[in-house]
Amino acid sequence: MRLLIAMVAWLGLATAAAAHEVRPALLQIVETGPHAYDVTWKQPALGDLVIHLSPHLSGGALEAAPASESAEPGFVEKTWRVAGGPPLEGQTVRIEGLPETVTDVLLRVTTADGRQIDDVLKPSAPSRALSLAKPSGLAVPAYLRLGVEHILTGFDHLLFVLGLLLLVGPGWRLVKTITAFTLAHSLTLALAALGYISFPSAVIEALVALSIVFVATELAPGRSRDTLARRQPWLIAFSFGLLHGMAFAGALAEIGLPAKAAPQALLLFNIGVEIGQLAFIGAVLALLWLVRRTPARNLVERPALARWAPPYAIGGLAAFWLIERVVAAVGVAA
Repeated sequence: MRLLIAMVAWLGLATAAAAHEVRPALLQIVETGPHAYDVTWKQPALGDLVIHLSPHLSGGALEAAPASESAEPGFVEKTWRVAGGPPLEGQTVRIEGLPETVTDVLLRVTTADGRQIDDVLKPSAPSRALSLAKPSGLAVPAYLRLGVEHILTGFDHLLFVLGLLLLVGPGWRLVKTITAFTLAHSLTLALAALGYISFPSAVIEALVALSIVFVATELAPGRSRDTLARRQPWLIAFSFGLLHGMAFAGALAEIGLPAKAAPQALLLFNIGVEIGQLAFIGAVLALLWLVRRTPARNLVERPALARWAPPYAIGGLAAFWLIERVVAAVGVAA
């Protein structure tokens, strides 16, 4: 249980260190001529909280004031119109402030002849030289990486999965529960990303936090063993999975899908989410298996610690997120 407490603490501290923002940003460059291009920068925001990220081109075109700047619920946007500037070929794109975050930036370049090149700038590699002559194909594998990284840095989603694991335990019931969660969030992810459904992101994020509080309550000592969540955990996982899918879709809604390869990009993003989710579950089960075969097993098997620590650690952190997100949602509505 100390291991589980440490994992919960890591999830919480990592979220705070990341300024509570792990959704990707978008830098889109559309070439309109040999020395002309339009640049759009979309950066996620949580209420009034916007982490410091700033795009730069080595040719200096983005050092001028943007032609337009706007703020909408969930993101801020800036645009530049460049005419008579240096050609894009060979310039270096750099995102100032990216190494201090855990977010990614999707770089999307559309050339004058209609080709689209997608790439991902990461905190470990915040710059990229533009080479427009290289063939790019559909250029959607970046969405697979985005899916993996989005779930592995989506600490609230991981905490919900951890709560389900503790509620159900390893075995066939866990397989059914996680499968139901996967089907549900895959459904709403696709519907929301393709524009068929839409909900305020701040409200969805608050409801995601509430789902974690619910699971923590089910884990609490003294809670009846004959609740719906314990009898049919797959039903609870499916219900809350619908919410989590809409939250996943928020990452895609702000960066968009490639116009000519939307189904492929959506599929790869969803597969990436599943890979990351299964890797997390496998890591937790492997750690618990190892601990039970070391002297530390005495800590795991202490009844009081095993009963009280996980629900209070998970529930306390989720309650903090819930309050924070409700305040952000109220601020957006105001």
